[in-house]
Amino acid sequence: MPEGQLLWTPSDPDASEMARFMRARGFSEYDELWRWSVEDIQGFWGALWEWFEIEGSYGRVLGSAEMPEAEWFPGASVNYAERLFAAAQPGEPAIVHATESSPLAEMTWDELADRVPRCAAGLRRLGVGPGDRVAAYMPNVPETVVAFLACASIGAVWSSCAPEFGTPTVVDRFKQIEPKVLIATEGYRYGGKDFDRRDRVAEIVAAIPSIEHTVLVPSGWDELLAEPAELIFERVPFDHPLWVLYSSGTTGLPKAIVQGQGGILLEHLKKARLHSDLSPGDRFFWFTTTGWMMWNLLLGGLLAGVTIVLYDGQPDPARLWDFAAEARVTTFGTSAGFIGASMKAGVTPEPWEGLRAVGSTGSPLPVEGFEWVYERFPDVWLFSTSGGTDLCTAFVGGCPLLPVYSGELQARCLGASVEAWSEDGRPLVNEVGELVITKPMPSMPIYFWGDPDGSRYRSSYFEMFPGVWRHGDWIKVTDRGTAVIYGRSDSTINRGGVRMGTSEIYSAVEGVEDVLDSLVVDVEDEMILFVVVRDQLTDEVVAEIRRRVREHCSPRHVPDRIVQIPEVPRTLSNKKLEVPVKKILLGAAPESAASRDSLANPEALDWVADFAVRASRAPRPSPRSAARTPPRSR
Repeated sequence: MPEGQLLWTPSDPDASEMARFMRARGFSEYDELWRWSVEDIQGFWGALWEWFEIEGSYGRVLGSAEMPEAEWFPGASVNYAERLFAAAQPGEPAIVHATESSPLAEMTWDELADRVPRCAAGLRRLGVGPGDRVAAYMPNVPETVVAFLACASIGAVWSSCAPEFGTPTVVDRFKQIEPKVLIATEGYRYGGKDFDRRDRVAEIVAAIPSIEHTVLVPSGWDELLAEPAELIFERVPFDHPLWVLYSSGTTGLPKAIVQGQGGILLEHLKKARLHSDLSPGDRFFWFTTTGWMMWNLLLGGLLAGVTIVLYDGQPDPARLWDFAAEARVTTFGTSAGFIGASMKAGVTPEPWEGLRAVGSTGSPLPVEGFEWVYERFPDVWLFSTSGGTDLCTAFVGGCPLLPVYSGELQARCLGASVEAWSEDGRPLVNEVGELVITKPMPSMPIYFWGDPDGSRYRSSYFEMFPGVWRHGDWIKVTDRGTAVIYGRSDSTINRGGVRMGTSEIYSAVEGVEDVLDSLVVDVEDEMILFVVVRDQLTDEVVAEIRRRVREHCSPRHVPDRIVQIPEVPRTLSNKKLEVPVKKILLGAAPESAASRDSLANPEALDWVADFAVRASRAPRPSPRSAARTPPRSR
């Protein structure tokens, strides 16, 4: 299937809230609406405030429009949790949930409205007030949702890590923000194994002096929620911190990214109701952990009055599709990696009644992924999205008014002035360039924690193009307004001056039947392709890899070496570790290239380090050679 092939068109686009909003603004085409949203950003974001009926008033939309010091809705007071409960559906489920060790269950909106104020009262008894930090070392379960909403209602600042994170990784994150209270799980199940986390919790508490109280779940949960209370919401300034998210942490101390109550509220209302077309009656699922921004975005579905669906456990392809059908999910969200794993595992999920959309994010979804989804779900709306922890949203992705083309993201999102730029700052169309955002958005970080002069914030996004957000991805914006993401610009393969995103190479390589996974790096003018194969890396497989790369990418991008590897190193959010692998091959120590506890499979990086040592001692292979390295047992 070629890139850009038409796969789906909406059957009734006028029924969407996006269509109603567009008509109310006097536009007939999405492109017109998008252009207005980025050319008149004050008019657009002010219109959203009115459309979503956010209580309270404001003097003006923007006090300052200069990035990174943009000031949004000065004088306005909001509360994220208050607006969320305004969308409550009494008697209906707010949360449907399951784990590997517990069956499908429900929490109604009424139960949520009872437990959140109880939790807030318990946190107040522990001395938590507006601005205090509450850290959670918790799995993706209803208790974590309750605790977050309790924090938001108080005006406290939330931050979470998944319990699979190791002690150093958690301490590197939480110690920066000096939490007063830690809410932590005693254990969880993953991949059929039970993990006791009580010793690890004790290590975390010992390493962070600011923690005054620890609430263990489940043993201390009932005590925290012991006293009945009324729902009380502390209205706070628009830019009051809502939560702290963290960069991937593959190198150095993670960036502690602070996002505001008002900015996230507006952005997630827009994302849920307009771009995801969610409304009461929908069941919204995204496979995630509490250590990935998609958990925060999933909770934003509650702002639209929908039921959110939680699953905590191993994302086994067969099990997860069955779970979604059992939970009667209407929008199934996952990662491109999971779709790829489903393809390789040969699972054949059947469409279930009510499923209308499949979302994909985390990395670029190749054409083959689009094809696989539509072979099994021919009538669904497949929206591939791209964004980041930095804004806790997607700025390129789904639009219920537009068709779906293979390998392409449907549109740039409203209010997101996304362009592809050349190295000298020229906008490009139908060419690959740096993904930039030329106008501010409310969910951009209000600051980084521990960065009082803003220097780390500015250097992260604004050094290459002063006053313009450079995100660090390669993007192509087509002349019809769709987009293609080509991976991180700092891991691009440059061969003889011809740049190519790694996602294009992965699409070609992983289209080979015997290849299960791959990672490519360019090191000192040598392109090395690591592959995970079903059995052995034979001459026939090598020849097929080279043929596909030559035909699907370019002759310049045929790898110099193809090396069999047991596993591709990945972060806990399933991202391939291209840059750390490159650093190790250039001589960096593994511990300086990546934080071990931020990895899903740290032993895979050990293998790369051993390979780098062996490679440094061996004569350099002749071009186009294949290194057949037998897999090492885990």
